[in-house]
Amino acid sequence: MRDVAERAGVGLATVSRVVNDAGSVRPATAERVRAAILELGFHRDEVARALRPGQHSRTVGLLLGDLTNPFYATLAKAAVAAANAQRFAVVLSTVDEDPEVERQAIAELVGRRIAGLVIVPDQGDYRFLRDATGRRPLPVVFVDRPSNGADGDSVVLDNEGGGRMATTHLLAHGHRRVAVLVAPSYWTTGRRLRGYRRALRDAGVPVDERLVVTLRQGTPGEAEAATRALLALEDPPTALFCTTGFLAEGAIRAIGPATGSVAVVGFDDVPLADLLPVPLTIVATDAERLAETAVELLLARVSDPSSPPAKVVLPVRLLQRGSGEVLGPLAG
Repeated sequence: MRDVAERAGVGLATVSRVVNDAGSVRPATAERVRAAILELGFHRDEVARALRPGQHSRTVGLLLGDLTNPFYATLAKAAVAAANAQRFAVVLSTVDEDPEVERQAIAELVGRRIAGLVIVPDQGDYRFLRDATGRRPLPVVFVDRPSNGADGDSVVLDNEGGGRMATTHLLAHGHRRVAVLVAPSYWTTGRRLRGYRRALRDAGVPVDERLVVTLRQGTPGEAEAATRALLALEDPPTALFCTTGFLAEGAIRAIGPATGSVAVVGFDDVPLADLLPVPLTIVATDAERLAETAVELLLARVSDPSSPPAKVVLPVRLLQRGSGEVLGPLAG
């Protein structure tokens, strides 16, 4: 800053006002300062700025699961765009459901003096955040799943409502043997399973636990094998609710040429789902809105740390394409 001030022929305070866009500076003077900044390649040191009392950097941290999952990739892209629109940079880290990797990543981000943190939490206990952030409270927003053991804002999808919506839709099309494939016991798929059970109970249809299949890893290959096993039962299901897009992908492979004889509803989209011989009906979610809402909550928390934690539940919708509208035995 001293070099810029000397080049522009102004004082340090004037450079500071121009760099931080604070206070009034004559247009001609501000232009000289900006020209000196360009000539010297000056960049404000955000970390040093954050060390000043009452200041924070204009960088936020984003911790996600596996970016090969299209849902997380879309969420990351939207979060970066939303933060950039408010002149915040984003440091992205993927932890792939590994609690130890996540702890290390959070420690690294806190060391950068980030303004706040958006996390897709795993199943772990987040009480460690209190120690990790030290004496400076760190604004945190938990996205897609709520946290365990830590306070913070959260924004999630209506997973239970979506599970109920999918199952009710299949029941309405004459199905009573409705199976469900459940990804490992994440909070999201657990709530989707709860919606499935609630829909059956509301319709007076008993739950056949043989039709409730919880997978160990939730891969398309597992879902394909599980679907084949379900269809081989003496009294097989006539409809299938898949709690993730990966599981729907595997189920469709297993059904194969029989597509059109077994009704299928997925949760989230899969590539080319609308181009299948019988396009896939899904419970559609909005990952972009999820990310944008999380960033909005975080930046609001940065501005006002004293406000009470906000809990936001975003709606989902059923997108009818054909596979979920295959008629069952009791269709009237």
